[in-house]
Amino acid sequence: MTRPTSRRPPSPRPPQGVGGSAGLIALALVPLAVWLGAASGCDATTLAASVGEELSGGETTVFNEGENAFGLPAPNLTNEEERFFGVGNSLFNQNWVTAPASTTARDGLGPLFNARSCAACHFKDGRGRTPDFDGERPTGFLVRLGVPGQRDALGSPLGDPVYGTQIQDNAVLDIAPEATVIVRYEDVHGSFGDGTPYTLRKPVVSFRDEAYGPISSGLALSPRVANQVIGMGLLEAVPEADLVALADPNDADGDGISGRVNRVWDVLRQDYSVGRFGWKAAQPTVRQQSASAFHGDVGVTTSLFSEENCFVAPAGCSELPTGGSPEVEDRNLDHVTLYVGALAVPARRNWEAPEVLRGKALFNQIGCASCHVPQLKTGPSEISPALSGQTIRPYTDLLLHDMGEELADGLAVFDASGREWRTPPLWGIGLFPTVNGHQELLHDGRARGVVEAILWHGGEAEASREQFRMLPARDRDAVEAFLNSL
Repeated sequence: MTRPTSRRPPSPRPPQGVGGSAGLIALALVPLAVWLGAASGCDATTLAASVGEELSGGETTVFNEGENAFGLPAPNLTNEEERFFGVGNSLFNQNWVTAPASTTARDGLGPLFNARSCAACHFKDGRGRTPDFDGERPTGFLVRLGVPGQRDALGSPLGDPVYGTQIQDNAVLDIAPEATVIVRYEDVHGSFGDGTPYTLRKPVVSFRDEAYGPISSGLALSPRVANQVIGMGLLEAVPEADLVALADPNDADGDGISGRVNRVWDVLRQDYSVGRFGWKAAQPTVRQQSASAFHGDVGVTTSLFSEENCFVAPAGCSELPTGGSPEVEDRNLDHVTLYVGALAVPARRNWEAPEVLRGKALFNQIGCASCHVPQLKTGPSEISPALSGQTIRPYTDLLLHDMGEELADGLAVFDASGREWRTPPLWGIGLFPTVNGHQELLHDGRARGVVEAILWHGGEAEASREQFRMLPARDRDAVEAFLNSL
């Protein structure tokens, strides 16, 4: 696969100014109303970029703003790792087929599934979207379901007794798909502090063509869109102790933010580990996240999840041919793990622009950085030494936060309640329109851009949301410009 150029020399950087940590400490001492007035009139002489802040992935950053910006390898991989990466790229992108087939390394699809490949959900290694119209085949979109607030012995959600914890809307020949997912939207109206009106959209999920009987009533339904997969190996390499140090489960400092780690079942270790991946931080490693997606979304087995995806009872399902046991051999799972783990993060754009710098200062001042932590550092990486010891800027703490009732899905996942979600990394958010042709945000894609995403924040983030809502239009635009530079 021919890849576009991925690197360029870094631009000269100005000295560290208000954008640095010392400046933010100073700003925190200024009353909000006074400071906001000053920020509105600030320019490049009063705000400056922090040293290296354009390097979102540290030394693994790539300089590419095109439609393939999410599909590039970390530039500091070895030659052998780059070959490994290429094989993983093939496994990630190529369709799986029904067994038996001549392509024995790619057979075993289903029998029930959502997508035929990883890339079908993560198109160009980016983000899925909600269906545009009734009956459109989803692209990187699925629905989780479960008994509200209840978990099994390990902590996973309890699902429907027939349909399990995820609706599979595709199936191999002679087996009926479980159901068709329907999404419609309700308008939610509001206004900014200056009187400017806005309209949000709230998704309402239903099903038709339920093949194996009615889906149980009273279940929690959680629509999910597939997230971008850049930088995952870097996030795995952030030391567990650092995430625990960021947590404040009892809000001991009284700032209204009480992030918590999610302790999840690590299949390989046969013990609990800190969760990092998925909308509720339900997976501890890139390898387990990849194996779980293979199993639940594509219907192919690995050594981590070895049972066939055949939990409903259509006649003959369990007798269908398989692609082997497991269908994804460990060597191929190694390739995919390296590929997903070593996908590079694109560099910031316009990080030195005065409006972006002002938006960054406002973002910090109204408290968004309390959860979207700008900077972390990686420790030793089990995926590649290239990911070790990197100063990264993902804008996440990887912790669970109560986001309020409007975003609640009712599903308890290990330690995560139905109101809690992992802080999603913001790196790459401004490139979604270029890579994927949309900017549908939040776990269910309801937000059409960063402003709508902010306006949906509740719970621990309600105070920050209200401060944003009350900003004058010029300052709201600056925050939006900053976020779209990430």
